[in-house]
Amino acid sequence: MITGIGGSVEVDRRTPLGHASRMKIPEIILIETVHQPGSLAKVLQVIADAGLAIEGLTALRRQQGRTLWEITLEMDEEADRSLYERIGQLPTARFVGKSDRVFNRHRGGKIRTVATLPINTREVLRDVYTPGVARVCLAIAKDPAAAYEYTALGSTVAVVTNGTAVLGLGNIGALAGLPVMEGKAALFADLVGLSGVPILLTETQPARVVEIVTGIASSFGAIQLEDFRAPECFEIEAQLRARLQKPVLHDDQHGTAVVTLAALLNAAQRSNVDLRGSVIGQIGLGAAGSGIVRLLQAYGVRHVLGTDRDPAAVARLAASGVEGVTLETLMQRADIVIACTGVKGLIRPEWVRKGQVILALSNPDSEIEPLAARAQGAAFAADGKGINNVLAFPGLFKGALDARAKCFSDAMLMAAAHAIAALAGGDELVPSPLERELHEKVAAAVRAAAAA
Repeated sequence: MITGIGGSVEVDRRTPLGHASRMKIPEIILIETVHQPGSLAKVLQVIADAGLAIEGLTALRRQQGRTLWEITLEMDEEADRSLYERIGQLPTARFVGKSDRVFNRHRGGKIRTVATLPINTREVLRDVYTPGVARVCLAIAKDPAAAYEYTALGSTVAVVTNGTAVLGLGNIGALAGLPVMEGKAALFADLVGLSGVPILLTETQPARVVEIVTGIASSFGAIQLEDFRAPECFEIEAQLRARLQKPVLHDDQHGTAVVTLAALLNAAQRSNVDLRGSVIGQIGLGAAGSGIVRLLQAYGVRHVLGTDRDPAAVARLAASGVEGVTLETLMQRADIVIACTGVKGLIRPEWVRKGQVILALSNPDSEIEPLAARAQGAAFAADGKGINNVLAFPGLFKGALDARAKCFSDAMLMAAAHAIAALAGGDELVPSPLERELHEKVAAAVRAAAAA
C-alpha cells in the first residue's frame, strides 16, 4: 500500500488483462475532408473538444477535391467515441473508419532470418553446408572460442520472456508478449546489427526457468531477460549470472536504470545539483524501481527513499540502505522523484515541490504528465516515452559481445549512462533513440569499460 494525501492507492504491477483496457493505446482514424480552407481545422476542433490529444496527422491521398487523413489519437476505454459521429456531421468532413496501420506493421512478424552470403553455386553450397562445414565443426570442437569467429554466436542474443509482466499489460502470457520480443529483436537488428531471437517460456517457477535457459544458452552469445515479474525476476537473473559465463541482463531492471541515470546526470548538471548528495525518492520497488535504486547506489547516491504497496519489496531494499516511507513523505522530502508503478495519475500535481526533478516512467500512462509537473514548478519532468530503455539495451549488448565480456558490470552500465547523457542536446535530458551515433557511442563505451 502506498499511503498518500487523502487516503491510499494500491499499486499492483501484476495488472490483469481485464484492467489493461483503461490504458491509453493508439487509435488511428481515417477522416476525409473537402479540400478547402478550414475543413481540417473543424475536425481538429471536434477532437480537442473531446479532450483528446493528437499524436500523429498524415495526409494519405488527395484526389477529386478531397483529402484522406490518418489521425492518431491516444484513447482509453472511457474516451468519448461519439466524436466520430460529430465529425461525420460536419458539412466538409466524413468519418471513414479506423486504420489498420499498427496491425499492418506487425503482419507476418517484424523479424526474419536471412543468409549473410548468396548461395548461388554448388561450390558455395558445399562450403557452407556439407561436406565443407565439417571442417569448421571440428575446429570448434577443438577450440570452442572459434565459434565466435566462424558462427553468428557473437552477434546473437536470446530475448527470453515468460510473459508475466508485459509492458503495462501484466501477466498476459509469453505468446501474447511475442510482439514485444519481436520488437526488441527488430531494434537489435536495425540499430546495432545483432540478431535477437525471441524465446517464449510457459514456465513461471524460477528454478525451472533457470534450468531451461541454461540448457539453451550455448546457442547465444548473450541473454536478455524481458518482462519477468518481480520478485521472481531477481532470483532468475542472479542464478543465470552465476551459472553462465556470458552476459545476462534483465532489461526491465538494468536497461531502465541506465537510461534513468543518464537523465539524472543531465538534470543534476543543468540544475547545478550534486546528484550523489541529493535525496532521491523511488516510488515502486519492482523490477525497474529496484534496478534504478541499485545502480544509483553503485554510482554513489547516499540517501534513497522508497515506497511500495508490498512491504516485502521495501524490506528487501532496506537491507541496502533504502529508507522506507509513505508516498506523501517521499514527495515532501525527495529532491528527485522517480516513479515506476504502472498507476496512471498516481502523483497529484499539488504534491510537486518547486525545483524537484520528476521522472514518471510508467508506460503507456505515466504517474503524472510532465507538463503538469512543470506547471507546478518542477525543474525537470519527463515520462517513459522519452526515458526509455531502447536508448540503452542495443548498445549495451553490442558492446558486451564485441568485448566478449563474461557478464555485465556496474562499470559497463555507468559507462553506457554517461555516453547517453553526453549526446543529449538542448533542453532534452536524453537524446533520441533514432540517432544512430547514440548506439555506436554506447557500444564503444561499454566495450571500453569491459576491457578495463
